[in-house]
Amino acid sequence: MTTTIANTKADYAAFLLRVTSGLFFLAHAAMKIFVFTLPGTAAFFESLGLPGFLAYLVILLEVVGGVALVIGFYGDLLAIPLAIDLVGAIVTVHGKNGFFFSNPKGGWEYLVMWIVALIAVYLLGNGAFAVKRKSLNNAA
Repeated sequence: MTTTIANTKADYAAFLLRVTSGLFFLAHAAMKIFVFTLPGTAAFFESLGLPGFLAYLVILLEVVGGVALVIGFYGDLLAIPLAIDLVGAIVTVHGKNGFFFSNPKGGWEYLVMWIVALIAVYLLGNGAFAVKRKSLNNAA
């Protein structure tokens, strides 16, 4: 027996936030991999006083989390670690550059908006068109 789930406006909103955030994370990780390169990203992390291996963990989180968000497979649960990743970017890089992202070296405005979108995905759940509609977060 197949159960059909009727989508609400909130389900479609969660879908839009989930997929958009996931695609942005995939693009963000691709920049670290293909533009800055893996060793270059690790060196940048080290220049911030962070261990270089942390760059690889961040990239892994952004790729796995990005895919999970796009397909809707526990994306709502991975939204929180991804938001923490962005808080780390604010604390280590963008916070000192002021609020506006158009400031030299980019401020933190864009990252905060992205964090809010991820929290909304967490609260709303995976939404419409998700591979796994319900997760531990919204197991009702």
